[in-house]
Amino acid sequence: MIPAPFDYVRPATLDEALKLLAKHGDDAKVLAGGHSLLPAMKLRLAQPKMVIDIGRLPDLRGICRDGKTIVVGALTTHYAIEASDILKQDCPLMPEVAAAIGDVQVRNRGTIGGSIVHADPAADWPAAILALDAEMEIAGPKGRRTVKAADFFVDMLQTAVAPGEILTAIRVPVTSRKVAYEKFAQKASGFALCGVAVAEGRVGITGVAAKPYRAHAVEQALAARAADPAEKAVDGVDVLGDIHASTEFRAHLVKVHTRRALARASS
Repeated sequence: MIPAPFDYVRPATLDEALKLLAKHGDDAKVLAGGHSLLPAMKLRLAQPKMVIDIGRLPDLRGICRDGKTIVVGALTTHYAIEASDILKQDCPLMPEVAAAIGDVQVRNRGTIGGSIVHADPAADWPAAILALDAEMEIAGPKGRRTVKAADFFVDMLQTAVAPGEILTAIRVPVTSRKVAYEKFAQKASGFALCGVAVAEGRVGITGVAAKPYRAHAVEQALAARAADPAEKAVDGVDVLGDIHASTEFRAHLVKVHTRRALARASS
């Protein structure tokens, strides 16, 4: 549980961080809250020669209203989202999901940006990001760009953030209070064996496949007023099976929790 030797630097600005990434290339890793990178380094699954700590960059932290959109800085902690009056009022799914993450120590240190860029298939945030149809703001050597949630999660542990780029913010829409997040957690870790987020008729699911996904079949069944849209929760999905849940059990779990989330969001 001892990481390989590495150098450490803490840039004072985003531009400095980007220049360091460009200089060190594949030898560098970005450190935000540390809950994903540090365990991987201790297990030597990741062996960067340079760790670039962006955790104290003030411009990447905070929550503000921008018209009909709320901008959440990538370094905003889970707890800050859970406690945000702005989000409780205008995007209540975000605080609900934040409260379901790990334990209080994790929520006080971990960041939303670090979580979604790591793209763990059992993480909570991706379900909400997809259900809210959020937009990710990314900075890199060629400037800034915006990526829709539907295009952000590429595969297991892979996102649209390219080498040399840093996620800076997540933009989520103002929504009604008819939202819900239902999760079946692995008790030791708190990660989702399945997690279902519902907002404005959109359904995001995590913990079930190699990457999170929009349950379009559920949404279509919901729009068609089908008797039980939740039965479509794994249509066209290659369901994961592991030591915690077989494919059959995980498929059953996600249908049950989709049913619960849809019921609560419509109440």
